[in-house]
Amino acid sequence: MELDTDGTLSGTPAAKGEFRFTVAVRDGNQPAQELRRELTLQIVAPLVVEWSRYPRVIGQRLECTIRLANQTGQDFDLTVVALAVAEDGRATAVGYQRFTLKGDTANLEIPFAENLPRGSYQLNVDAIGEVAETDSIYRARLATIERLQVQQGP
Repeated sequence: MELDTDGTLSGTPAAKGEFRFTVAVRDGNQPAQELRRELTLQIVAPLVVEWSRYPRVIGQRLECTIRLANQTGQDFDLTVVALAVAEDGRATAVGYQRFTLKGDTANLEIPFAENLPRGSYQLNVDAIGEVAETDSIYRARLATIERLQVQQGP
């Protein structure tokens, strides 16, 4: 991010967190007058999706729970899709939700579960939040690191 000489802060933050910096303003008078202010910039992820309960297979049933957070003051028209993708590329829907995710929501949990045929799967979760008033779209993704093995099945 950059602070221009006219006072405009621009750019895209590279990381979340709290960043402190000092801004100094000096006029052209003799003697010069100067004012210093310490500012804190809080960078948040607008839409967060994470595992609340990591995916596991019980028999032929894949189960998991995700946790969502909306760290903005705006309501999202949110769509969440969970797909189990087999080694051959075939995808099976494990879950689909569409609802309003209120602004400043933290720790909303959504469970997903589905019976799957025998095979090896990667679970992918996509969350897409839309704010129609500002024509903004936010996206967060989540995927299992290892493939999940379903041993039983038809």
